[in-house]
Formats: sequence, structure tokens, C-alpha cells
Amino acid sequence: MKLWLDGQVIEEADARISPFDHGFLYGMGVFETFRTYDGFPFLIGDHIKRLQFALDQMNIQAELSTASVMQMIEELRVANGGEDGYFRLNVSAGEREIGLDPSPYTRPLVMLLQKPLAAPPAERHAQWIKLPRNTPETAVRLKSHHYFNNLAARREVPDAKTEGIFLTADGMISEGLASNVYWVKGDTLYTPDVTTGMLAGVTRKMVLSLARAEGIPVREGRFTQSDAEGASEWFVSNSIQEVVPITQFEEREFPDSGPVCSRLKHLYKNKTRLHIESVE
Repeated sequence: MKLWLDGQVIEEADARISPFDHGFLYGMGVFETFRTYDGFPFLIGDHIKRLQFALDQMNIQAELSTASVMQMIEELRVANGGEDGYFRLNVSAGEREIGLDPSPYTRPLVMLLQKPLAAPPAERHAQWIKLPRNTPETAVRLKSHHYFNNLAARREVPDAKTEGIFLTADGMISEGLASNVYWVKGDTLYTPDVTTGMLAGVTRKMVLSLARAEGIPVREGRFTQSDAEGASEWFVSNSIQEVVPITQFEEREFPDSGPVCSRLKHLYKNKTRLHIESVE
């Protein structure tokens, strides 16, 4: 498929990135993944806000407006045949001499990739990951090029149907390999907070907003495995797969249509039919 690279839609085979790009040399780059629904990139405003925060943290001088990114998405989508897709927006620090120069990056490289959408899974299995979740690069986790902790942990997972769930070094539930995690005990929805090193997910933000609007009690915090014992439902979310129930967590089975997950999944799907840029 074609890609968007620094202002031009080009063939994948024609793409070139300098070996002196600090996104390659030092991991100085950030990205967002999202999908389109009938051509509209759902919650794109929240994705751009999170991307801009990460760019500011890395001192990468790039300002991407929601309108400009939407235009990039549409140009690339049309160039690739007009179908909805999985998109990855990547901003790399750009070329610079070798060395740890702390001055701002003023010539970043912007890239937008697209690939076909797979059907969202109806369910997932889950297991605890033995490798601890690493600590964030700064006070909070950025969606950056520093991704080896996830890749190393992926080796513990037997197949793509299974989601690995991270614990912090001190035993707090954090997040999935590529998702935010939730469980239900009693009438309350639980999910880890950002102090566990998890990524503040855009889909998570919508899920929690929908839960509160429905009157579902929500608790965000630091929870151990023992705190989650006795849960009646587990599920995960991300921007590509939406809301997905966990039907087997190691040796324990869970319903694929638990009342809280099912309700939030339905409400989220309904929201994707609307042109919503940001969660209010």
C-alpha cells in the first residue's frame, strides 16, 4: 500500500528514512494508531492531543492540527483505494549528528501508514506476564518508539488470541500488551490508573465516560492481583479492536456477554457511527 511521507503520498518501495534520524538512533519519536469508520478517524482529536503532549515532552517541534491530520488521512485513504483502514501516524525527531544533544528537534519527519482492517475479535484469552512493566520515560507513559518491553513480553504469549497483562515491579496491575484492562466486581468497574505506568488510552477515556454516563461506578487506582480476585468480568480495549471480552484468564473462564462489557461494547460501537473528534 502507499504511505504518506513528509507531504507526499508515495509507494512503500520508494520510502527512505535517514540512518541519522534520531527516531532510529535513540528512539526519539512518537506515534498514534487509530482507525476510520466510513472515512472518519474516530476520536482523532484525542489522538492528536496525546501525540502533541508526547512531542512536547521529547522537545520535538511539530504541531499537527486535527484538520491537517484528517486531510492526510483522507489523501492516503483515497490513494489506497478508498477503504477504511488501520492507520499509524508517526513523528520521528529527524536527522541530527550522533550524540545526546538536548536542544529542540526542529526538522521532524512525519509519516502516515495504512494497512487493511482485520475483523475485531469476538473474544480474547489473557494471562499474566512475568516480565514487569517498565517504568515510563517521563512522569507518564508516552506512546513512543521505546517498545521493546512490549515485544519482549509478547514472547511469553502463545498466540495472537491471547493478551498478556503486565504487572509493575511492585505487583500492581498495569495494562495489556496492546490494550487497557478492566474488570468488574459487584457493580463496580475497575481499571488501573496512570501511576502504574500504563498508557492513558484514548479508547479507555471513551469507555470510562460511557460507564459513568450509564451510572456504572468506576474505580481507577493501583490494584494487585488479589484485589481483582472474584471478578465477574474481564475485558480489554484499544482503538483498533474496540471493546473485547476476556473469556478465559489463565485457568478461569468468564462470560463472553457479561452485562457491563456487553453494554459498554454496544455503546462504544454506536459512538463510532458518529463523527466524534474528542471525548467531552
